[in-house]
Amino acid sequence: MLALDSPRPSSIMALPQELFTDGELDAIAQMGTGDFPQDALVASKPAKIMLVDDEPLNIKLTKKYLSGVGYENFVSTTDPTQAMLLIKQSRPDVILLDVMMSQLSGLELLAHIRRDPLTRLIPVLMLTAVTDTSVKMQALQLGATDFLTKPIEPAELTARTRNVLTMKAHQDQLANYLDVLEEQVQIRTRQLAASRRQLITCLARAAEFRDNDTGRHVIRVGAYSAIIARQLNFDATYVDLLEQAAQLHDVGKIAVPDSVLLKPGKLDPEEFELVQRHCGIGRRIIEPLTQTESQVLRQHTAAGASLMDIPESTVLSLAASIAQTHHERWDGTGYPIGLAGEDIPIEGRIVAVADVFDALSSKRPYKPAFPLTRCLEIMQEGSGKHFDPRVLDAFKACRDEVVKVQMQQADLG
Repeated sequence: MLALDSPRPSSIMALPQELFTDGELDAIAQMGTGDFPQDALVASKPAKIMLVDDEPLNIKLTKKYLSGVGYENFVSTTDPTQAMLLIKQSRPDVILLDVMMSQLSGLELLAHIRRDPLTRLIPVLMLTAVTDTSVKMQALQLGATDFLTKPIEPAELTARTRNVLTMKAHQDQLANYLDVLEEQVQIRTRQLAASRRQLITCLARAAEFRDNDTGRHVIRVGAYSAIIARQLNFDATYVDLLEQAAQLHDVGKIAVPDSVLLKPGKLDPEEFELVQRHCGIGRRIIEPLTQTESQVLRQHTAAGASLMDIPESTVLSLAASIAQTHHERWDGTGYPIGLAGEDIPIEGRIVAVADVFDALSSKRPYKPAFPLTRCLEIMQEGSGKHFDPRVLDAFKACRDEVVKVQMQQADLG
């Protein structure tokens, strides 16, 4: 409530409302505001101001003071117990809150406002006739934005309200800017992710086109690998990365001579050794630069240093591992290292199943495409030998998804 301690016009707010006509109240509200610079205030005209005071007269006069300098959008209540609901519904730009009220004090209401995530950032201007500094300290600790001491000077009311609203406008502008910036970052991130996908597919197809006339083998292997990973309960991020990385499993074929890669007949031991090298070559093509190579590039130019500051690519690290290990076998008889069991990275074990299945189920110059049932029978014979049994079982459990990929990504011609 507003206190009366002098005969000045502003202190008339403590007198009963019925002593004055509306015209007299209008005249009172204009006193003390004539010299205030109104240009800046009118600019904040759309601002929504909420008044919480259990004295109707105080609310009416405060509205008249602020209306006199251009503010029009008000929400008010004389029942502090209903204020919180009204604040959430109206989302004001500033709250003018009386401290001393019946039923619920302004400090109690302020505490509720600051605890609620929907309202905690709304500026609160406290109105008080209490001179005890401990009350002000308590209000500050609860998060009060500013104070007005009763009896209220109209010019001070409008000035402090303007300042708080200006601060709120800047905060809103910054928040909107950050939202726009975040949206732009997300758009750019999606664009970069799409570009990365396209580049990976193009690089994978470049290798695959050397001995395959469509290049869809790499897409299918990626899709099958994702199916297996999901069935093994890997998270969505890993599944997505694996699907991309698996497409690069045979990129090392780029270094295999055409005379060997395109030979229609059986390879002799020397030729097969050349083919086996594609695993290590693929890893060297994909994997990040070594520390020594990075150092050389840093020393070469400042631009090189900038390029090397980016984090290591997760998808390429995964692809490098796949390129080297997808021909390893569960029983240790694979190549190029002869790893066995769980020493083979899980990504290599997954792609081994996906790659062999696609080779069996696709037409090749030296063989027809085998039906799904026959493919699974052949692969089951390799469970515990060629393949990790758990990975193979996961693949077999997703028969319907496998067939869907076969239909969607069938070779043309």
